[in-house]
Amino acid sequence: MSAGSFAGALEAVAADLGLSLGGVLVDASDPLRSAGVESTVADRKACWIGLGSEERWFFFSGWCRGVQLVSGATRDLGEMARALEAWRKGLSLAEIREVSPFIEVGELAEAHEKGPAEAVALTWRRLVEGLRQESDRLGFAARMLQVAELAHAEPRLRRLLPFSSHWSLHFSTRTGYPYPRDVPFVVPLSDGGFRVHGPSRGTVLGEADTAEQAVALVVSGLPANCGPAVAGTADDQRPL
Repeated sequence: MSAGSFAGALEAVAADLGLSLGGVLVDASDPLRSAGVESTVADRKACWIGLGSEERWFFFSGWCRGVQLVSGATRDLGEMARALEAWRKGLSLAEIREVSPFIEVGELAEAHEKGPAEAVALTWRRLVEGLRQESDRLGFAARMLQVAELAHAEPRLRRLLPFSSHWSLHFSTRTGYPYPRDVPFVVPLSDGGFRVHGPSRGTVLGEADTAEQAVALVVSGLPANCGPAVAGTADDQRPL
């Protein structure tokens, strides 16, 4: 590793601590402030860490199948090296936190670790709760809530991952970002009705006067063998 690079400093610290990081990756665009470590576990992305531009902080973020599972920051490069080794070796999220207490693991990350069904269930709960909190002051949120509650009551939609974008309600067959656009979605209209697009925004399946009708249009436009949602992203070419 070239002298004076961030990767070289990370390798030296890891060697002093007896850690195994494999071949530390050099960021050619910013070798003094960024370096990465490959994971030995399938689907875990290489973890890149960065050095703060003004203060000595090292930033950590670990992604798997389109989901950020861990993140954190520390001033101690040795502490960062321990976290990188834990990620590289495939330790569980709880084990990574035990090794590196500065690492943050959210409730959603824990759900994803348990599997797609857990992630989908938690995402539905968070979406509905968030819309309920906004519904008293935002008319669009109240109407989005209507659609979300009815969609959740429909078994064929409840097993898909829901997400909102620009005041429209979408359903994904994958649990990671970027989400595929292969399922119809609902847009509340200013006149009180709903428009169902699908799966692309340029295609209109129809307009509905009620949320019940809108959800029925989504269901009628579902692709064959749709769901339940599986781990992965729109870039994933594995069969559903």
